[in-house]
Amino acid sequence: MQWLKEIPSHWETKRIASLFTGKVQANTDFKYHHAFKFYYGTLVPKNEVGDIEEYRDTYVKYSVLQKDDIMINGLNLNYDFVSQRVAIAPSDGIITSAYVVARPRKNTNAQYYNYLFKTMDNMKLFHGMGTGIRLTLSFDEMKKQVVIVPPQDEQQAIVAYIEEKCQKIDAYVADKEKEIELLQELKQKSIADAVTKGLNPDAKMKDSGISWIGEIPEHWEIRHLSQVSYEHYLSNKEVHHQNLLSLSYGRIIRKDINTTEGLLPASFDTYQIVEEGNIVMRLTDLQNDHKSLRVGLVKEEGIVTSAYVCLGVFDSMVPSYLYNVLHSYDIKKLFYSMGGGLRQNLNWQGLKKLDIPLPPLDEQQAIVAYIEEKCEKIDKLASELQSEIDYLKEYKQRLIADCVTGQVKVQNNSDNATYLKTF
Repeated sequence: MQWLKEIPSHWETKRIASLFTGKVQANTDFKYHHAFKFYYGTLVPKNEVGDIEEYRDTYVKYSVLQKDDIMINGLNLNYDFVSQRVAIAPSDGIITSAYVVARPRKNTNAQYYNYLFKTMDNMKLFHGMGTGIRLTLSFDEMKKQVVIVPPQDEQQAIVAYIEEKCQKIDAYVADKEKEIELLQELKQKSIADAVTKGLNPDAKMKDSGISWIGEIPEHWEIRHLSQVSYEHYLSNKEVHHQNLLSLSYGRIIRKDINTTEGLLPASFDTYQIVEEGNIVMRLTDLQNDHKSLRVGLVKEEGIVTSAYVCLGVFDSMVPSYLYNVLHSYDIKKLFYSMGGGLRQNLNWQGLKKLDIPLPPLDEQQAIVAYIEEKCEKIDKLASELQSEIDYLKEYKQRLIADCVTGQVKVQNNSDNATYLKTF
């Protein structure tokens, strides 16, 4: 155990094989239907839709779980150093046989070893246990490893202490995450109000005739999208531009054109060139994804997939203002009702009659400046909250690690206990 220097002198060390068995039965008789999947260090129900008989051919190959079995996702250890790979079964059920099932033997405190294995996972210790080209972990490899074994009463005390502390940390984190959520709602409302109501609360208003907009300032106009913008398409076939861009959650980001990861084409001749001030919209597969942000403002020249709709803006419209209008529509999920075809795709022809509020240019510029200032303040507050959350999560991991390895004395059974080096 080179990863752990010292433990309390009265603690023992044993091989995992003496604490767990990897022998579990398959669901061959289709007796169990409650299927689990891994989700960031927890097991959650798969919640399949339809007649359970439809899943028979798949579920008869799954492994049967018992409550408190510990699962390790030992797949592709050399590709993913981020995923949380350890989870404990909250109840009986089934899971794909591709995962390692460690079933606690009699008198093995499953919760203690769940925390210990999570600590080992955070230290990426399982990555060194895998075999084969893709470094896949099996129970046969795992069972040879030596782990620490505190006395039973200390294990119970450690688990109780961790759960008490983690419950408080998780509650505090949940409160902070709710604050971030409320800030994001405030941000989106501020944008929507500014691009549809303007900045003057005393302005005379009129009905826009559009249900999702409501009233607008009396001196504003309503125009079709095709009256304030146009479909912008420049082929990359003859240019071979190398600055690869992509739309990611409402932001245009750079991507490495030479990467070997992810799905990229052999040639970028089919891509389109975008320029600063263009607006990019991903309007494909609308029925399958109601979470992604689908509108982005281009801030540098580059290339994007031709699957995106790219807009240029006429002189009557400030690009950032139109972006914020379309972003607000995106937040309202307006585009999802406009898609056509089996996969609900939307193109320029289906988009160009979309109604857009049109203030005078000077108001557009003032609205953009207001939105940028407002969003900067909100984003700063959200970032500070996120930093606090990140710190608490790191602290939680450190607390668990220190408790399960004896670096923090949760229960003192021996006032004269010393520490010794492990092997």
